[in-house]
Amino acid sequence: MTYATGLRWLFLLSVIILTIGGNVLVCLAVGLRRRLWRTANCFVVSLAVADLLLGVLVLPLSATLELRSRKWPFGGTLCNIYISMDVMLCTCSILTLLAISVNRYLAISSPLSHSQRVTPRRVTFTIISIWVLSLTFAFMPIHLGWNTADYRVQNLDWEFGDEGTDKGLYCQFEWNNNYVLIYAFGSFYLPLLVMCVMYFCIFRVAREQVRRIRATTPSFARSATAAIAREHKATVTLAAVLGAFIICWFPYFTYFTWMGVKEKTNPPNTLHSIVLWLGYLNSTLNPILYPAFNRDFRQAYGELLRCRRPSSRILGQCKLLLNSVLNTLV
Repeated sequence: MTYATGLRWLFLLSVIILTIGGNVLVCLAVGLRRRLWRTANCFVVSLAVADLLLGVLVLPLSATLELRSRKWPFGGTLCNIYISMDVMLCTCSILTLLAISVNRYLAISSPLSHSQRVTPRRVTFTIISIWVLSLTFAFMPIHLGWNTADYRVQNLDWEFGDEGTDKGLYCQFEWNNNYVLIYAFGSFYLPLLVMCVMYFCIFRVAREQVRRIRATTPSFARSATAAIAREHKATVTLAAVLGAFIICWFPYFTYFTWMGVKEKTNPPNTLHSIVLWLGYLNSTLNPILYPAFNRDFRQAYGELLRCRRPSSRILGQCKLLLNSVLNTLV
């Protein structure tokens, strides 16, 4: 094993472990800490589940392809299923991030009516819609041939056990110029535009609230200092959340769109691997960027990592959580 190969092993394995571990920690934190049983955290759990499934089902296969020179020995049918799972979970993660931004805007713009507007039934419907839309957006085009230049289903002539690279076959997402524009716009550029608008509105509303606090309490320097600190923290938080999303996904979809407009699918290269795993890295950062800014989440993380909760209390809270979910659905 060369030095470069060892570094690749270390990086890919670290991303997989951190993605799985971080998102498992999010699910456990919400499930075992009663203060986190809020409707808004349903979106956080849905995001964690999507990123967790990506880390369990997709990233190990993607890492195997990277380390085996893109050789895929499982045939064309399983390759199409793997690609569909990849597209579905990444799309679900992006759309859930969009839902979180909209929910945060509603919470900060109209806090008194937020509980009436964002009800458990509406949240459940939104989450189910995101998963169904992601499933449809991923599996239908690939298994109906909408994404290829000749509109034939890709990889059907790829036999099981044939690693394919000698015949010019690669287990990758093929596309034509029409479909790539629809997919990239619907699953990334439009959600990115909406997220930018939502977070800009959140920052503007938060700044206006800080200005009102300063105006109502001009004689208290401590209150003004606290308001300035909150404004700064809100700015840093929004910049980190939106910045990480753009940094991770914008290079991939830009490359993806550019290759589709060229109407030619080239063999995967180093640039393809870099932008792909940079997009995967967003699923690793989500458990840090979204829940970790919340003090209750940080406390839950600390208790879980230190194993401070007794097992009887965990079982009791799990039962309460299950009853709460059943009552919500009924």
